Amino acid sequence: MPDTIFWLIRHGETAWNTERRFQGHTDIGLNATGRQQAQLLAERLRADHRDSPFSAVFSSDLSRARDTALAIINQINLPLAQHTGLRERHYGVLSALTPEEMATQHPEDFRLWQLRQPDHILPGGESLLGFNARVLDTLAEIGEQHAGQQVVVVAHGGVLDCIYRAAMNMPLSQKREHSLHNASINRVRLGGGRFHIEQWGDIAHLETEAFDEL
Repeated sequence: MPDTIFWLIRHGETAWNTERRFQGHTDIGLNATGRQQAQLLAERLRADHRDSPFSAVFSSDLSRARDTALAIINQINLPLAQHTGLRERHYGVLSALTPEEMATQHPEDFRLWQLRQPDHILPGGESLLGFNARVLDTLAEIGEQHAGQQVVVVAHGGVLDCIYRAAMNMPLSQKREHSLHNASINRVRLGGGRFHIEQWGDIAHLETEAFDEL
């Protein structure tokens, strides 16, 4: 099967990003900076699309990702396909909290989150293992549908992290040192059942530095 090239995008900035508050499945929209980032990203992708066309645009159904994707399709004139498999990890009881609030209200769950304990299911949410499997299955499904093509996928920091780790054969429990910036472009090729990173953390199209994932 021919390789699929994914242009993986993290959504633009939200107010909760600036507050370091965990969003997860909570539907938080873009703030003014995030909307500006989405527009700059869309203009950049319009130029890329002209040189080497994309075949499809997928996004998480959460509004921060969907609205980032809508800015893109307004520039490149492709339909938007939403997929719940591209949602951020469900943080359960840690949702809507800052790290300081987590440490006070749910200290054991916060401790295990910090340790990146893969099989710990956050109460009301997902384990890292379950989340990772969901993400990889979703990208494999999209890759099969669009073999030999270039696809834009707008999702979340955690989704990008799963793909990076799969490409680098990096354990889920290992501390993250790679970037997961808002509105960044990350190009990954899927071929032979493996992900291969071609470019990571491109934010040259933005006017200012973007927030990184926690």
